Amino acid sequence: MFLQTIAMAAPATAEGGQAPGGGFTIGWLVFMVAIFYFVMIRPQKRREKERKAMISAVKSGERVLLTSGILGEVASVKEKTLIVRIADQTKIEVLKSAVSQILEKGDTPDEVQA
Repeated sequence: MFLQTIAMAAPATAEGGQAPGGGFTIGWLVFMVAIFYFVMIRPQKRREKERKAMISAVKSGERVLLTSGILGEVASVKEKTLIVRIADQTKIEVLKSAVSQILEKGDTPDEVQA
């Protein structure tokens, strides 16, 4: 019963006694889309651009953390894949997109640092 009363209620009126116009509604919608863009979409695009730059800059001899949690050293770089040495005499081929971080000598991954 309460929900029916709310649904049938007259639209809110402005001080002049009239309902707000369509321009107000469109302006509010444009404002909300702009906020959504600057809070969600723009930062995501920036992070993706930085990630692509990091992946394209991977060179042989660098230590990397893969998304699977494996740490290794890049043995060679191919067009779309990397050969990563994870232990003596053990190499795996992974996609470049599997690189989560590039580590400096002696660094530990961000997730492990206390």
